[in-house]
Amino acid sequence: MTTDPKFYQVVDVTWPAARTVVCGPFTLREGQGGGSRVSSATLEADAASEAQITAAEAGMLDLGQRPKFMIRDGQTKFDSQLADRGYQILDPVNIWACPVERLTDTVIPRVTTFAVWEPLAICREIWESGGIGAARQAIMARAECPKIALLGRHKDKPAGAGFCGIHDGIAMVHALEILPHQRRQGMGAWMMRQAAFWAAENGADTLSVICTKGNDGANGLYASLGMTCVGEYHYRHLPQGD
Repeated sequence: MTTDPKFYQVVDVTWPAARTVVCGPFTLREGQGGGSRVSSATLEADAASEAQITAAEAGMLDLGQRPKFMIRDGQTKFDSQLADRGYQILDPVNIWACPVERLTDTVIPRVTTFAVWEPLAICREIWESGGIGAARQAIMARAECPKIALLGRHKDKPAGAGFCGIHDGIAMVHALEILPHQRRQGMGAWMMRQAAFWAAENGADTLSVICTKGNDGANGLYASLGMTCVGEYHYRHLPQGD
């Protein structure tokens, strides 16, 4: 599998860092506590020298962040360089995608899902309960692409929340959270279908989502919906204390 670089760009646009800094062949991201996707550095060239890696590490420390790099598909030499420097693999990720029409072939039952912007207070409460706090919600607020918040309901009660943005014809779902007592009711599938309907209405032809490889439940959901794993990446970081 070779990852189309356009999916990495979709991640950057629909889930943006607070600030980016160019450091030699690297892009450094200031995440302001929003997690790995918005606080990791990426190599934008074919190779980097050891001195350039050291400079990137210093740049991340200057941003008040521990050094962390996103390793994109095919960057095997860079991956080995970081391993030799003591960096450990963190959170390998799958990128799933499908044509939007694959998920718009079924009518969503009434009052099961909603697409709204700004996020409703109940969406924020659901995100908070799942560990998607103010720093990650700030990412959604600063995204400048077409975007929407998703709300799911089951048996007249709130069930889940999510976020979706569009870049270059590709919609990407983030922060999909289903309340524990509302799981195993098909809500994740209905909310992905709602994202697809909204994406189609706003000019996207592809729906995508990213998921850690270790999340068997979510990966199983996306596969069951007919989505295809179209890419991957992982992070490397130094263990605490190094």
